Amino acid sequence: MQQAQRWKAEEPVMARHGMVATSEPHASRVGLEILQRGGSAVDAAIAANAMLQLVEPMSCGLGGDLFAIVWDANRGELSGLDGSGRAPARMTRKGFADRGMNRIPLFGPLSWSVPGCVDGWFALHERFGRLPMAELLQPTIDLAQGGFPVAPVIARSWGRKAELLARDPGARETFLVDGQPPLAGDRFVNPDLADSLRAICKNGRDAFYHGAIAEKIIICSRHVGGFLAAEDLEAHRSSWVEPVSIDYRGYTVWELPPATQGVAALQMLRILQGFELSQLPRQSPELMHRLIEAKKLAYEDRARFYADPRFAQVPVDRLISEARATAHRDRIGKNALQEIEPEDPRLRSGDTVYLTAVDSDRNAVSFIQSIYQPFGSGVVPPGTGFAMQNRGHLFNLDPDHPNSLEPGKRPFHTIIPAMVTRESRPVFSFGVMGGDMQPQGHVQVLVNLLDFRMDVQAAGDAPRFRHDGSSTPMGDCMTNGGCVRLEPGFPEETIEGLRLRGHRVEIGEPGEGGFGGYQGIWIDHDGGVLRGATESRKDGCALGY
Repeated sequence: MQQAQRWKAEEPVMARHGMVATSEPHASRVGLEILQRGGSAVDAAIAANAMLQLVEPMSCGLGGDLFAIVWDANRGELSGLDGSGRAPARMTRKGFADRGMNRIPLFGPLSWSVPGCVDGWFALHERFGRLPMAELLQPTIDLAQGGFPVAPVIARSWGRKAELLARDPGARETFLVDGQPPLAGDRFVNPDLADSLRAICKNGRDAFYHGAIAEKIIICSRHVGGFLAAEDLEAHRSSWVEPVSIDYRGYTVWELPPATQGVAALQMLRILQGFELSQLPRQSPELMHRLIEAKKLAYEDRARFYADPRFAQVPVDRLISEARATAHRDRIGKNALQEIEPEDPRLRSGDTVYLTAVDSDRNAVSFIQSIYQPFGSGVVPPGTGFAMQNRGHLFNLDPDHPNSLEPGKRPFHTIIPAMVTRESRPVFSFGVMGGDMQPQGHVQVLVNLLDFRMDVQAAGDAPRFRHDGSSTPMGDCMTNGGCVRLEPGFPEETIEGLRLRGHRVEIGEPGEGGFGGYQGIWIDHDGGVLRGATESRKDGCALGY
C-alpha cells in the first residue's frame, strides 16, 4: 500500500489503516513496517522505541524507564503502565549525608535507579503484542551493526554532550568517534547495543535483569562506586496503573498518576476550564498570563505532593477537583504571582522520546521513554551500548517530604504520555517530551486544539512558552516568579503585556531546545481517517498507510 509521510510540511499526514509518529524517520519507518506485517500498535511502539535507542541515544535507551497508556479496542478500555525503576536497596539518605551531600548528584553512578525499560517492553508485549519480540528488535540490531547517518537535530544534541561523554570510558568508547561526537550525516554504528538486543531476543527480559547484561551493569556499578546491586535488578517489575482524567471542553483527558507529573497537566486544564479562553485573542497577553499562572499554581502542588503512592499519601482526587481548581483560579489576578504560599488540598530540561501508534483495529498507544538528562548519568557499562539513567537525582533528601529518598521507592518522574477520549473512544494519542516542559506542552497543545480549533499539526507547531523557576519536588522554592521563555513568533505586544503584568520574559533563539517535542495522532472514527503530526522542532515524521 502507498505510504503517507510528512517531511517538515505544515499539514497533518492522513491515512486510513495505521500510523506511527516519532521523533526520527528510521523509527517511524520501522514502526510502520511492523503495522503492515500485522503487528499491533504496541508492537510498533516497541520496535520504534528500540530504533530510537540507536538513532537518538542521548534521549532514551535500555538504561532508562518508560510509561504508556494503551487503548484496547477489543475490551474498550484504557490501561496504564508504569515502567519506571526504584531506588537500589543501598541507596539511602544516610549514604548521601555521610558523603556531605544535601542533593543527589545529577551525573555519575550515585544517581542510578533501576532501569525499567526492558521489563516495560515485555509487560506491554505480553498483554498487547502479536509479533515475536525478536521480529520487533531485529531492524535495530541490523542497523546498529551496519550503521546509519546521524540526523541534524540529534547531531546538535549529541555535540553538546561531548565533554560529559569523554569523562567515562564506556561512554567515550560507545558514543564518540575518534574522541568526537558524530556530525549530521556521519555514519554511526553501535555493535554493543546490537549484542545487548540479541541477548534480549534470545533470553527475554531475564537477559537484562539476571543474565549477561545484568552482569555488565553490576560490574560497572562496583567499579564506579554505585549503589546498584544484582538483587535490585532481580527484584524489578513494572506496575499496571489506572490512568486518571478530567473533562475539558467536551473531551476526557487522561494522564498517569504519580509518581509521574501527569496530574499537573490535568490541574492546569481544570483551572483553565473556568475561563472562556476562546474569547481571547490567541497569543494575547491576557491568554498567556492565564496559562502561565495556572502552570505556577499546579507546579506548587507538584512540588509538595507528587511522589510514589506506595510510600506517600498523594491526594490525587482532591488535586484535580473543581474545588481545588476554583481556589487556584481565584488566585490568578492581574499581576504575576511571585511566590505562592502553600495550601494543603487534604483539607527543567530533560531528554526523552515520545511516540505514538494506532493500528488498523484502532488500538492505540501513547508511549514515552527516557534516560532523563541527555545521555543520562553519563556512564555506559562497558560492552552494553547504552547509558544508565540518572532518575535518582529527582529524589528529595528531606526526610519529611513525600518524595524523600527511600530504598525501593520510585522517584518523582517527569515523563508523561497522554490520551484524549470522547464518547468512550480514543480520539487523540499524544505527548510532548522535555522534562518540566511536558505538562506545559500538553496543555498548550490541547488549548490550541480544543479551544482554538487548530488542526493536529498546527497545534504542535505553534510557538510555545516555557515557564522555569517553579518550586520542585527536590526542594527548590519559587521566590521571584520564575522566568517565562517565549519561542520566536509571539507578537511584541504580548511580550510587553506580560512584562507589564510582572512576568520576567526572555526570548528563545530560533531552533533552541527546551520547548518540547510533540507527536500526535488524531483518530476520526466517523470518517475512518488518522491524522498524524510531528513538529518541526525534531527530526521526526508521521507515517501512515
